[in-house]
Amino acid sequence: MLHSRIALVTGGSRGIGYGIAQKLAAEKWDLIINGVRPEDAVAAPLAALRAHGVRVGYARGDIGSVEGRAAILAATKAFSGGTINLLVNNAGVAPQVRADLLETTEESYDHIVNTNLKGVFFLTQAFARDMVAAKKADPAFPAAIINLTSISSTVVSISRSEYCIAKAGLSMLTQLFAARLGSDGIAVYEVRPGIIKTDMTAGVTGKYDALIAGGLCVQPRWGYPEDIGKAVAALARGDFPFSTGQVVMVDGGLTIPRL
Repeated sequence: MLHSRIALVTGGSRGIGYGIAQKLAAEKWDLIINGVRPEDAVAAPLAALRAHGVRVGYARGDIGSVEGRAAILAATKAFSGGTINLLVNNAGVAPQVRADLLETTEESYDHIVNTNLKGVFFLTQAFARDMVAAKKADPAFPAAIINLTSISSTVVSISRSEYCIAKAGLSMLTQLFAARLGSDGIAVYEVRPGIIKTDMTAGVTGKYDALIAGGLCVQPRWGYPEDIGKAVAALARGDFPFSTGQVVMVDGGLTIPRL
């Protein structure tokens, strides 16, 4: 892999995003890490990534807002001097309150969908335009997009309806961009995690410990950010060049239908 390749990982300073960033840095990708916290608050993870001998920049911005996406684009172009080779759409939020489907508020719905789906759509659209232009200027320019969804794309949680809807939409977004960009030589993939141990799942650790012990997953353990990072790194390397639009399940067999 060329040392000069550049990847943007949204939400890349912690959790699954950081697991992805670590694996890409180990494979000598230069990185732009996006997040909403001030840069000094993420100094430690950025330094750990730079320890791999790669360049690491920070693009602060909320993907759920027009202004945030503009800031991410500007910071990314300043770092790359053009455009990126890999966009990893990882950033997302969970409902602040897990409410029954009949009690889901419009405020929560808008917050989740604006960040997890609408924001990803328009950020991807902007970078895809730049990637297409770069490909036209140089057909050898490597470019790909990887979207992180969730088993919630197809597995129902009636206490997180807005989250499930957004993730299901993101799965369709992957198909749409794959179909649109295939003739331009830009692959688009979906990585669909299962139950992953991160700060987002910390509040339901006891619940999932019991479910996993009871046979929820074929592989009886939690998933970890490095599990997702390994899958993303394989796709980023180009190990699946004839598989655009496909879903890579990283769920320990949770979604295998069983009797």
